[in-house]
Amino acid sequence: MNDKTIYRVCLGVAILFAVILLPFLTSADEGQSVVKYESGFYYTVEKGDTLWEISDRFFRSPLLWPDLWSENKQIKNPHRIWPGERISLFHHIGEKSLPTEEMQEKVIPKKEGAYYYYAGIDAVGFVRQVPLKPWGSIFKVVDNKTIISQGDRVFIWQAEDGSLSVGEKYTVFRTLKPSRDKKKGGNFGIQHYLTGIVEVIESNPGFALARVIQSFRAIEINDLVAPFEKRSSKIPLTDSMKGLYGKIIVSEEHEVDFGDYSIAFIDKGDEDGVRPGQLYHLFEQETSIDPKTNLEVSLTPLDFGSMLVLFTEKAAATVLIIQSDKSVYPGAKFRSPLQ
Repeated sequence: MNDKTIYRVCLGVAILFAVILLPFLTSADEGQSVVKYESGFYYTVEKGDTLWEISDRFFRSPLLWPDLWSENKQIKNPHRIWPGERISLFHHIGEKSLPTEEMQEKVIPKKEGAYYYYAGIDAVGFVRQVPLKPWGSIFKVVDNKTIISQGDRVFIWQAEDGSLSVGEKYTVFRTLKPSRDKKKGGNFGIQHYLTGIVEVIESNPGFALARVIQSFRAIEINDLVAPFEKRSSKIPLTDSMKGLYGKIIVSEEHEVDFGDYSIAFIDKGDEDGVRPGQLYHLFEQETSIDPKTNLEVSLTPLDFGSMLVLFTEKAAATVLIIQSDKSVYPGAKFRSPLQ
């Protein structure tokens, strides 16, 4: 990622927020918690870097280095910074209502460039044309509880061609139809809605007993399971595709309107050059009638928000709305950042 692009990422959209959850939660609505979090945009020092040069690179003024030093209390001597040291370019503390099972910050390896940190990555779903193959389905909860959540034990039917092994973890999910593609006909794909993670504690012929170790949302009878694959919470930032236009298919929760920190799916994916870590702008473009020609004229498109690609499938991608000045909605248009 070149310096010009990094500068746009840092300053063009109110700075990227990298959610790093802290280990204390307070009760909120059922299935939700108020999570205290830190968010920020980070850079890992490379050999030869100085605060003067970093300030000039990211903020276009080397004279702002004292502010950068003030933001990073761990730096004792501003004239000596070391390769591998993580520098906070922007820092924010707040609260957000999130699922109770959000994961805490993990140790970040050294020698990395600019990246976005999203702690709840394992809870985020995706849209793909061919649905994920289930290895089983939940058919009963111990004690017949109405709401299945973390710590509960569940029975899982094993698929005929799948074996649930003791000690192994499995993602719990259900499939939903995101919305119809009116232009091409049919659906954009199958939405995979992740509800939690279970660990098998006993395996029997035809079924298994498992414990819910994380509950992203309310787990239900008939939810499916598939082998759990740990995702990286660190998403390296990379250059966006040039000249790309598309639209939001739907939000993960199928809301009519949504905003900052919401997860959504877009109609572009791997085959369009979309990659994790790319930034795109949400925009609106009105039209008007030219009084001279009486023809409809498209006015200048106006950006109102930004989103970051978390991961992609062939024809769709999962994005995080990182900033929006107004409500986002299914069908909202996005485009590449202006070059």
